[in-house]
Amino acid sequence: MITLYGISNCDSVKKAKKWLGDNAIVYVFHDFRADGLTAERIQHWLEQLPREKLLNKRSTTWKQLPDELKNQLSADNAAESLFINTMTEHPTLVKRPVLEISNDNIQVGFSATDYQQLIK
Repeated sequence: MITLYGISNCDSVKKAKKWLGDNAIVYVFHDFRADGLTAERIQHWLEQLPREKLLNKRSTTWKQLPDELKNQLSADNAAESLFINTMTEHPTLVKRPVLEISNDNIQVGFSATDYQQLIK
């Protein structure tokens, strides 16, 4: 099963949805703004991906966080629990989209080339 995580109004998510539709790929869309994200899902992604790949520092949400929290999250030794709790509370801190093809095949961001290699 393929799941695309993101938010509906994100341009990258729209591109990913279009590519999946144009290539007749069956997927489930999970809007993490509307449906939220669990700590378990974020933990799972962090087991597969480095934090810096998952954290969206260009988001409006990131810019609105207190500087102290941004510094804590950016530190190499940031507590994983702080990272997970903050992303659970503010799911738009996750880079978009996240394409999950099985539990251990995860792609962050949209690239038609990468999607083609992953799916076909």
